[in-house]
Formats: sequence, structure tokens, C-alpha cells
Amino acid sequence: MFPAEKKGEWEPLKVRERKITRRRHDVAPASVDGDSAMPDADAATNELDNGIEEEETYFEEDPTIEEGAVYPLRQGRVVDWSCLFALMTHIYNTLSPPFHTPIIIITQPTWTAHDHEILTQFFFEKFKTPAFCLMDSALAVCYAYAASTATVVDIGYEKCDISAVVEFLINDFGRGIAVPNCGGEGMTQRLMELLAKKDFSRDMCEQLKRSGICEILPPGTAMPGEEVEAPVVNPAAAASAGANTAGLKGRGGPGDPMTLSRGGAGGIEAGDEPDGEGGDVEDNEGVLDVASLVVSGKTNEFLARKEKEKAERAEKAAAKKAAQEAAAAPKQAKLPNAKRLTATFPYTERRPLEELNQNGKKPVEKGALKVVGEAKLQDPVEVSTDQALNAPTEVPLSNGEATALVRREVEVGLERFQAATGGILDEIADGIHRCILSVPEVQRRQELWDNLIIVGNGSKVKGFKDALVAKINSKYLISDSNTTIFTSEMPSSFSTPVATGANTPQPQSQLTNSHHGPGVNPLLLAATTASNPSGLIPPGQNQHLHAQLQMQQYQQQNQQSSHQYAGHGQTPMRIKLTKMPEYFPEWKDVGTEEASFLGAQVAAKVVFVVDQGLSKGFMSRTEYNDLGPQGIHEFCM
Repeated sequence: MFPAEKKGEWEPLKVRERKITRRRHDVAPASVDGDSAMPDADAATNELDNGIEEEETYFEEDPTIEEGAVYPLRQGRVVDWSCLFALMTHIYNTLSPPFHTPIIIITQPTWTAHDHEILTQFFFEKFKTPAFCLMDSALAVCYAYAASTATVVDIGYEKCDISAVVEFLINDFGRGIAVPNCGGEGMTQRLMELLAKKDFSRDMCEQLKRSGICEILPPGTAMPGEEVEAPVVNPAAAASAGANTAGLKGRGGPGDPMTLSRGGAGGIEAGDEPDGEGGDVEDNEGVLDVASLVVSGKTNEFLARKEKEKAERAEKAAAKKAAQEAAAAPKQAKLPNAKRLTATFPYTERRPLEELNQNGKKPVEKGALKVVGEAKLQDPVEVSTDQALNAPTEVPLSNGEATALVRREVEVGLERFQAATGGILDEIADGIHRCILSVPEVQRRQELWDNLIIVGNGSKVKGFKDALVAKINSKYLISDSNTTIFTSEMPSSFSTPVATGANTPQPQSQLTNSHHGPGVNPLLLAATTASNPSGLIPPGQNQHLHAQLQMQQYQQQNQQSSHQYAGHGQTPMRIKLTKMPEYFPEWKDVGTEEASFLGAQVAAKVVFVVDQGLSKGFMSRTEYNDLGPQGIHEFCM
């Protein structure tokens, strides 16, 4: 919101003052008889040259200017109630709902009970709503995902909220509320630190973060250009091979006496034969006859021909290599972003036309200028300098100057992969781990790990969700092969032994199907059930012992049910991301980062239409008149 001229009032858009100079000419008065007087040519020329200039002032809204804007929320906390009320009023008037329309507000975890009371009073007094409901943002996400138990991670602008929801109840203890420097602004600041030497402004880093080349690689992934050397499996064998190779380096040279016999000196190879009369210097087996070659006297000719053939082979190899490089060039251009050393992104900035076209002689580049109307950006058009300067109603004015949106390509290196470095992922992963460990129901913690939901516009950066899950896996995940070392894997029928030996497990009787506890003598049990293998004791016989056995069996069953294996609680065995149900296909194109709005729609129908106040999901007008704003604590979800 922008401050208005009157103190205490706000405007949704920036209102600019624009002045246009017009030339006004006096019109000659009409004569008495109705015929206008015709001035002479000199008087008309002087009137055109000496026309009166008038300056007219216009006020218009500019949706592209953010300078001077006031934000009522900072890190989820309300810092300006007057601005927030003006924003709510603007949204209400824009939607223009019919009279007697109920309202549901999605709250932030940082809002206090007093903040809820202020909002309740404002909406009931300002808009006369018949019903009002406050719903936590994490709970709204669970409604959108149709998940009653989940861990919701909301990556916002300046902060991150982490909430554990169990059966649609939020665990307030240990909840990560407004974790600072873990949102989209934190990634922008990190890019500014990395690109400070290249004179990148904040606007450039913000557009880089929103572009397609900014990507967050999972932990442990090699950067483009980094080669991982293959480890030596057997160093002794490698050293031995190296020694053998070094020993052979002195062999095969021009001075080696075995060179001529192997055909290795001067390019002479086995199987080659000279032209003409020298064709008989090589026998049928392809071995060069050195004696015949020397006797024939054509050694120089033979060596020259071999050198020529060697040069031809080198030219063919060079041409083949050039062809392979030319064929591989298009493939290099099609490499994915994660394998490129550098990449470019389109950067759009607003600059004055006078700066772009000095002296008004250089025309604006085609496709570089976007003419801005009163409300929205239009497609790029071809506008020359004179046309832009002579059309002030189409080109936005800032401080009295005509400006234009110019787009250019900016090249970025490996810094585009490091937006989430500096501890952002580690801090979020630690917050998730602490939040889940704070849930008192230990058997539900693994279910929270199995239903991890990551939302928020800060998570729109490519690869952010996968990198966060990979970070959690590397820090806290344990494999199933390591689970047997924990005592929770032991059978629940064995109790912990003590020094007196009272809890030492006893062998069970083979003559009965019933289990006995540690306080029953197995010999006595076998003697009493020897004549009755089914374990049923006739009426009137040992009724007291039978009642004791039944009581111990009941206690043992309860003990077994309470000690069933439900995960280790402290560390997860698996981590999964929850997917949104497929019956919302329109959300596949826009993404699920703003799923809280969808959850608010689902919850509004359930609370206002289906439930209709039976479970006190909302506060009615009558209840507000009776209880006041403090009564909202009995109804908010």
C-alpha cells in the first residue's frame, strides 16, 4: 500500500502527477453581422508564433512502481495495522461479495491471540459479516492435500514456518515459527553476496532467482566442470604398470637396434613395400627385408614415400577430428542447465529514453521497448525515439522523464547454483527434525516423516524441494539394515531382566495355549492342566487360579499392544513428499506453492455449508454480540 495525500489514508497503487504542456491560441471574435473578421496574413503568422502555453496536470495510477510502498507484514508479524486494514478493505471491494457473505481468514503462526481479537472486531464492525472464521495456514494446507497428519514447511518471503499437524491438530510445542533468513529474500541476499564482484544489483539477483537457469543442486552433486578422479583400486599394480611403461620408453627409438627389424624407425612398418623395383624387398610373410632394401639403393625414396603417407594420414585424422568437433558443437548447446559452465537470462530494466537515445538520433532497438499502458504491460512494439517522446500518454513518466523497459541478456557462471548455500537448507532441515521430535506421540512421528509437504513461493526455485529432501536424508535418515541394533526390535514378550532374576523369561507350557506371566509357576500350571489340554478348567476347580491366569493374560496383551513397533521416533526410516490429490487438475499448471488458498476454499465449504456451526467452526454475528471479540478463541480452527 502507498500513503495517500491525507494522513492515515492509503492507496493500492502509486499515484503519479504528470504535467503536459499545451499551446493555446486565441480565436478571432465574430463581427456584428455574423461574418467573422478576416485578419491579414502577418497578424495570423504572429499569433501562431506567439501562442500561449498552458501546463495541465494529470494524476494517474502506475502499477509498475514500488518505490515508497509500505508492507503491513514483516516476517509474518503485523507491523502496521492501519495499512493492513486498508489492504483488507481494498481486497474486499475488489471482490465485491454480496451482502451476508461469511469470511474466512488464513492466519499466520506468528499472530497472537490479541491479533485475532483485533481482526475479529474489524471484520464484524466494518463489513457486517454474518459469520467469521480464523484458520491456521498449516491447517489449510492439510485440507488442500487431504492429509490429516503431515509436516507442513511453508517457505515464505523473509521467513520459514514449520508445523506438525496430527489428526488436524497443530502441535504448538516445538513449532518452527518465522525462522529468519530462510525464505526467498534470503536466497536473493545470498546471490548478491556471490555476485557482488560482478556489480549485480538486487533487481538483477531477484530476476536471476526467478529465471529458469537458477537451480539448486542436491548436496554432493558435482558442479559443471568438476571432474571426479577415479580411485586406484590396486596401487601396487598401478605402480608396477607405470614402471613397465617407463622401462619401455627408451625402447623403439631411432637408435634402437631392434627398430629396423620391427619397422619402427623412420615410419617403416611391417607389411609396407616400396614402389617399382623395390617391391621384392618384402617377403611373403610381410616382414621387411632390410638387406634387400639396402642393396637396392632406394632407401631414401622408400623413406620419403613413408613420410608422405604419414603426413596424409595426419591430415585425414585432423579432418576427422574437426568433423567430430563440428558435430559435437550443437550437442554442447543442448546440454542441460546443470551441466553448463555459464548461462544467460533475460534481464529487464527501466531506463530513461534520453539515456538510451542520446540527442534523439539513435532509434530504440526493435523488440527492446515495451510500451506501458495505464494498467498492464503490452507486447513489445517498434517505437522510434521521436514517436516515444511525442507520445507521453503511452510511455510512463517517472520524475517527469519518459522511460522504457529494456531487455538484455546477462551471463552468469556457477553462482546460479549456490542460491541456497550458506546454511539455508541446513537450518530448515534442523527445524523440521526438532519440530517432529517435539510431537509427544512417538508412534506418530514416522507418519509425519512420511507426509512432508513443502509449500510457499520461496520454494519455487528449481530443485529446491529435491535438495531439501536430499539434505534431510543425508543428515537424519537411517537404513533398514541398521534397525536391528535398537532395543525396540526385540520381541515385546521379553521384559527387561533385573538383577534379582524375577523378570527372566520362563519357558511356556506345551500343554496349553494360554500364556502365563512371570508370577505363575510353570510346574504348577502344567500339573493343573495335564488332564485338560485345552486349557479350560472345570467349574468348581481352582477358580482362583483360573481368574489369576485370565488377569495376567489380559495384562500381557495390553503390554504387547503398547509395545508394538512403530518406528524409532528419534530418527526417520524413510522420508516422503505428499502429493496433492489429482482431482484438482488446474493446480498442475500453476504449481502447489499457494495450496493454502485451495485449502481455505475446501475448509470454507466444510465449515460454512456442511457443518453449519455444529462443531463451532466459525463465529456468528449473534455470538459476537454476546461474547465480543474475545469469544473468537472458542471458534477459530
